[in-house]
Amino acid sequence: MAAELSTSINIKEPRWDQGTFVGRAKHFFTVTDPRNILLTNEQLAHAHKVVTDYRKGIVSPGLTEDELWKAKYVFDSAFHPDTGEKMILIGRMSAQVPMNMTITGCMMTFYKTTPAVLLWQWINQSFNAIVNYTNRSGDAPITVSQLGTAYVSATTGAVATALGLNALTKHISPLIGRFVPFAAVAAANCINIPLMRQRELQHGIPITDENDNRLGESTNAAQQAISQVVVSRILMASPGMAIPPFLMNHLEKKAFLKKFPWMSAPIQVTLVGFCSISVSRLEPELQEKIRANHPGVERVYFNKGL
Repeated sequence: MAAELSTSINIKEPRWDQGTFVGRAKHFFTVTDPRNILLTNEQLAHAHKVVTDYRKGIVSPGLTEDELWKAKYVFDSAFHPDTGEKMILIGRMSAQVPMNMTITGCMMTFYKTTPAVLLWQWINQSFNAIVNYTNRSGDAPITVSQLGTAYVSATTGAVATALGLNALTKHISPLIGRFVPFAAVAAANCINIPLMRQRELQHGIPITDENDNRLGESTNAAQQAISQVVVSRILMASPGMAIPPFLMNHLEKKAFLKKFPWMSAPIQVTLVGFCSISVSRLEPELQEKIRANHPGVERVYFNKGL
């Protein structure tokens, strides 16, 4: 008879060593695995039960370590780390590759006319609003009014940037015009993310010690988290939106794309976590509270959202 699985496995941390490139690659390939969006509600419920039971010290009969880690990554792919609620399907990290490839490819293909710019920037900002809401940090609710303001502002900013730059680039190199969608996405991220997560800036996000014990809420941590997300979103978009313009500008001069112009969009599509903060950087009243109740804590941790 097989021995029961140990309850000492730390499933709060990634399975692989994050100090190595291979470990980080395995972790993020697993987190963003598009196959997870095909999982049924029954499979998600099973993973939820396995993980929540294990955290309570209850091991499902016959559970192996591989099955536990699989359940942990399925659980993480579908349930919010702070609220525990099931996340909107297209807002999950497992949906990012197929959704972003499709939307980015179409934005970079159909950017020359006003109707096309309006349509694809609207689709992109609608998708971004869902992702930002789904992956918001903390357990603070966001109102319909806040959601609507962020959505309308980001869409307006993206469209205005794209149309304005399109007008400026009509008389210069077509290659420069291909970077208009990237500029619009960058501008929209600077608007969308802070507005979508404004409640966190007003009321703070949860901070914990290294053992995941909640110590309070910090607006300073929220500012750092949201700034990091804005920068990382722009940097993440860079490879997929900065390299293809050069390739497409070259390919469209070749006979193949002149003969099959409809292939432009498919080719464009094809081309295309937790942080810490020192206690001394928190609000003064929160520093006093932590030093009074947890005198040994020097750094606290928070989920910055995505």
